[in-house]
Amino acid sequence: MISSNISVNETSHLCFAGVDVTALAARYGTPLYLLDEDRIRERCRTYKSAMAAAFGPRALPLYAGKALCVRDLYRIMREEEMGIDVVSSGEIYTAKSAGFPMERAYFHGNGKTDADVAFAMEAGVGTFVCDSREELDAISRFATERGITQRVLLRLAPGIDPHTHRAISTGSVDSKFGAAIETGGAEALCRAALSLSGVRLVGFHCHIGSQIFDTAPFLDAVRIMFSFAADMRERLGYTAEEINLGGGLGVRYLAEHPTIDYAACIAEIGTAVTEACRALSFPLPAIRMEPGRSIVADAGMTVYTVGSVKEIPGFKNYVAVDGGMPDNPRYALYESPYTVLPANRMNEKRDFVCSIAGRCCESGDLIQEGVALPRLVRGDLVAVLTTGAYNYSMASNYNRIPRPPMVLLSGGHDRLIVRRESFEDLLRNEL
Repeated sequence: MISSNISVNETSHLCFAGVDVTALAARYGTPLYLLDEDRIRERCRTYKSAMAAAFGPRALPLYAGKALCVRDLYRIMREEEMGIDVVSSGEIYTAKSAGFPMERAYFHGNGKTDADVAFAMEAGVGTFVCDSREELDAISRFATERGITQRVLLRLAPGIDPHTHRAISTGSVDSKFGAAIETGGAEALCRAALSLSGVRLVGFHCHIGSQIFDTAPFLDAVRIMFSFAADMRERLGYTAEEINLGGGLGVRYLAEHPTIDYAACIAEIGTAVTEACRALSFPLPAIRMEPGRSIVADAGMTVYTVGSVKEIPGFKNYVAVDGGMPDNPRYALYESPYTVLPANRMNEKRDFVCSIAGRCCESGDLIQEGVALPRLVRGDLVAVLTTGAYNYSMASNYNRIPRPPMVLLSGGHDRLIVRRESFEDLLRNEL
């Protein structure tokens, strides 16, 4: 199995977090999101301990809520004493409703509106990650009006290509995110931040991309970010107190993907930080990282019921399920790979190669192609692994399909944390 929280029981049923998936599907219906709380807590603790060892006691991992944003996630983050990375007023509202201490929240986003800025300040968000001069001016104006001084990090584009899909590569010069170091934009933004009222510049931020299996791009980011920080100390007399190196470490979606030792990766990045500080005679800043996918991805699984099997001799086969791109748009967007298993027939020979098709009136509504399964029939169950990140958070009501419920698993017990949407929910905002 690609993850240690997946197993098969004596009845040939798939188990997730120690619970029979077939039994969960019978209890809650399908499509169904499952979430392993114990795996999430384990990953939080790995990041916290590894970062403390690599960067010292002031280091703090920030859970990137765009990967999965539900109230119970922020309860877990609060209890695990994590920081959080939020990217919208909606994420701020969700975190605050869970009692998360907002002084440990960092507010990202390249398109914050005036309403977002005001809402975040009213909510007590501790730090803004500023993406542009226009945003910086807005933060200054709103903070000055309130008589507060707002902590700010500047998001920089270090000019790194981590060789991921272009839609999830975010650190290059040609990106909608951040001020480019190479063009002088980053220095100009730094000068502006130091000149404005209501703003306290605490440091710099970068995020180079997602689903990265090699530490080399992160080591490049350390070199570039610390060199820039040293330049700003020399030119402007400003010494950064914090440097945020972003997130992006990958996860296993397929058996052929490598297993990442997150603690070892962080230790390697820590060595690079130590060496950069020594070479530049730069005091060690408080280091932040922003794991999202690597916290929740393999803590998630989605379960579907088979509706039909279509065989086209000489061409291909389709297995249609009761979900699809509304609950998981990632294959349609990125051709993202997934492992698919026959949840109620795990010990049978898998010699039927097919495409898993969703139920939408859309040719591109596929979950995965070239999947080897037993010859399934209507009513069988299909499980898609590693769906904790960017599935529920990107879900829609396309074709007017209600979104699935989410069940939290811990210690062999299950608890509903997001109810299944009803048809009435679809009409709730309509007049």
